[in-house]
Amino acid sequence: MSEVSRSFATAQVQAGYVPAQAENTAVPPIHQSNAFEFASLSEARDLFALRREGNIYSRAANPTVLVFEQRIAALEGGVAAAAVASGQAAVALALLALARQGEHIVAARQLYGGTVDLLQDTFADWGIEVDFVDQDDIAAWSAAVRPTTRALFAESITNPNAQVLDVRAVAAIARDAGVPLVIDHTVATPYLQRAKDFGADIVVHSATKYLGGHGTSLGGVIVDLGTFDFGADPERWPQLALPYRRVAGGSLVERFGGTGSPFIALVKTKYVHDLGPSLSAFNAFQLLQGLETLDLRMQRHSASGLAVAAFLAEHPAVTRVSHPGLASSPWHERAKEYLPRGAASVFSFDVASSGDPLADFDRIERLIAALRIVRLVANIGDARSLIAHPASMTHSHLTAEQLAEAGISPTTLRLSIGLEDPADVIADLGAALATLEG
Repeated sequence: MSEVSRSFATAQVQAGYVPAQAENTAVPPIHQSNAFEFASLSEARDLFALRREGNIYSRAANPTVLVFEQRIAALEGGVAAAAVASGQAAVALALLALARQGEHIVAARQLYGGTVDLLQDTFADWGIEVDFVDQDDIAAWSAAVRPTTRALFAESITNPNAQVLDVRAVAAIARDAGVPLVIDHTVATPYLQRAKDFGADIVVHSATKYLGGHGTSLGGVIVDLGTFDFGADPERWPQLALPYRRVAGGSLVERFGGTGSPFIALVKTKYVHDLGPSLSAFNAFQLLQGLETLDLRMQRHSASGLAVAAFLAEHPAVTRVSHPGLASSPWHERAKEYLPRGAASVFSFDVASSGDPLADFDRIERLIAALRIVRLVANIGDARSLIAHPASMTHSHLTAEQLAEAGISPTTLRLSIGLEDPADVIADLGAALATLEG
C-alpha cells in the first residue's frame, strides 16, 4: 500500500519514516524511541539471546546512549561502559554487580553523603555489609578485607574536602585481596586523572556533573577498565564465571571475556534490565554536547578554583581551606603525582565558629544570603559557581561522629567554582565574608 492510499489515521502514525534509514548527520542524533523494529523474528530471537548486537528496547540500549558509552570508555581507556540515569545509580549498580547478599565491601569514610546513605542503609537492607575506613590509612584498608570482600570503593577526589586518594596504594591492597578497586571519578574526570594508569579496575561517574557540565541533565556511567580478570577465580564470581541463564550456552566470561566486558554485560542485562535506571536518549545527547568541551572547561574550572582557594586562604574570616592545589594542603604532594593537569574546583572552606551551633548556622545563612554570583545549589561541576552547606544539606544524614571523620564541621562550606570570571567570584565571596566581620 502506497503512502498516498493510506488512511489519515495510518498516515499520521507512519508516513515519511523508514526504519533503518540512516541520515548522514555530523552530530550524533537523538534516537528518541522507546523501541526498535526488527527485520525478522529470527533477528529478534538472536538479539534477545545476545547472539548478535543491535537495538531492542531503550531501557536496555539506545543508539544515542551507546555513543556516549563508547566515548567515555575511550576517554578512560576502558573496554566498555554502561550509561545509567544518575551517578547514584552508577554507584549502586556497579557495586551490586560485584557484591551479593552475605558479601562485603570496604569503602572510604570520606564519601559523598548520598553514597554513605546508600551503603550503610540500603545495602544493609539487602544483606551486603560495608566497612568504612579512613582513605589515607592504608593499613586500615588491608585490615578491613575479609574472605567475603568483593570490592574496594573510594572517590579519587573527595566531595566536599578535595582529599586526593593514593590510588596506587589502595589498588595494591585490592590486588592482594583479589578484588577490583572501584573509583568514583566524578570530581577528577578522565581529563584531570586517568585512574586506570594508577591501578583502578572500574570507574563510575555522575555525568550530571563535569562530564555534562551545564547543570541540565542527570546521568551516570560505569566503565570497566579491562584490568580485572573475573575468570581467574570462578567460585568468587559465579555471577560472571558460571553459566548465566540469560545467555544461552555459557557464562558471561565465556561470551564476552575475549572481546568485551563480562562485568558491563552483567550490569546491563541484569541490573539495568531488571531495575530500569536507564539514561534517556535526550539526556545522552546533552551529555555528549557537554563532553565535547570537557578539557577546555576543566582547565578553566581548575585554574579558577585554585585562584579562589588562594584568596580564601588569606582571608581573616576563614579558618581553613581544603584544596590540594595549596602548598598548605596535606594532599598537595599527592596532587602533584595524581593530578598533573590541575586540582579540583570542588573544595571546602571553614569560617570561624562562635561555639554556638544555632548562632553559627545563622552566620552561615547570612553569608550565603549576601552572595550574588555564587548560587546556593545542591550540585557540583556546573558552569555556574555553586555553594552548599554540607552539614545541613548533602551530608545531613551523617552522625556527628561521621561528619567529624569526614572533616565536615558546622561551619564548613563547599564550593564548586564555575566558568565565570574568577575575579567576580572572589569579589562576591569577599563581600559575603565581610558580613561576618561586621
